Amino acid sequence: MGRHEILTAVRRGLKRGALPADQAAMLRGRLAAHPRQLIPARSRLPHHQQVDLFVRNVEKEFGSVTRVADLDAVPGAVADYLAAQNLPGHVIMAPHPELQAIPWSARPLLDIREGRAQGTDTVSVQHGFAGIAETGTLMLPSAPDRPVTLNLLADTEIAVLRASAVVGAYEEGWDRLRVEVGFMPRNVMFITGPSRSADIEQTLELGAHGPRRLHIVLVEDAAE
Repeated sequence: MGRHEILTAVRRGLKRGALPADQAAMLRGRLAAHPRQLIPARSRLPHHQQVDLFVRNVEKEFGSVTRVADLDAVPGAVADYLAAQNLPGHVIMAPHPELQAIPWSARPLLDIREGRAQGTDTVSVQHGFAGIAETGTLMLPSAPDRPVTLNLLADTEIAVLRASAVVGAYEEGWDRLRVEVGFMPRNVMFITGPSRSADIEQTLELGAHGPRRLHIVLVEDAAE
């Protein structure tokens, strides 16, 4: 069933015809204008302070962050994190060009495989599209070079994020998506810290619906 048939069935169920021209024009204008809602004042900061706020909020939500000077330092940061957590060096990585350009061979003990995660993968490395400073949230639109399974199946997720990709509010993350992607992906995930739940007896359990560890390698490429 196509879009037209679905909407026609909805209108029939609501006992309503097509929208009047003035209402349709109003809706088209709203969609084109992307109006802002109330944006928290805490995110209205110079960019370097937004980056600091992002890091603080990630850590407040049980995530962790390593800040590195450039992409060449990423393999060392990943290897050191895995060693500190007593985790294996077998990693499933997003086949993103920016990640592929990183000199992973500098750390030969890292065993990098590219593609989608499987249920047996324990560590994933994902390409970070944007970071939302107001809540310490990663914005991860799906794409062939950014598989969604990397955000769900591995017990430990590591995201490589440029500091220049940190924005203040969610609305600015959507602005970035419109400019850089140009269309609505099939899926956009917002991840704030590792997966957790306290549904059962109010006991906090990490890894309830996804990774129990979230680590961000933040590449300091933003101009002050």
